Amino acid sequence: QVQLVESGGGSVQAGGSLRLSCAASGRTFSRYAMGWFRQAPGKEREFVAAISYSGSNTYYADSVKGRFTISRDNAKNTVYLQMNSLKPEDTEVYYCEGANVGYGTSSSTQYPYWGQGTQVTVSS
Repeated sequence: QVQLVESGGGSVQAGGSLRLSCAASGRTFSRYAMGWFRQAPGKEREFVAAISYSGSNTYYADSVKGRFTISRDNAKNTVYLQMNSLKPEDTEVYYCEGANVGYGTSSSTQYPYWGQGTQVTVSS
C-alpha cells in the first residue's frame, strides 16, 4: 500500500527556516502530484503547496507564497517543502499528501493518501 513518511519538522525562531521531506512508497511516485497540507488543533486541514507529477508546475497558498518552496526528486521518490521566513502562525502539523491525479491541485478531495504528520513550531 501507499506509504508516506514525513521528516524534518521541529522548533525554530521566527524568521528561521526548516526543510520538510516526505519519502513515498507503494506506487509509481513519478505519475502523481504531491502536496503539503497543515492543520492546527481545532481547525480544518488547509492547503499549503502542491507540485505536479513532473515537478514542472507548483502551486501555493497565498499565506506561504514567496516563503515556501515545494520540490520533488522522482529518482528518490521524495517531495520536499523548504520553509523560509517562518512566522509563529506557521505553527501547525504538516502533512505530506499523495494525489490521485498528475496535475497539482489544492483540492483535498484529490489526495487519498497522507502521512502521519510532522510538527512545526515557530516561536516569536
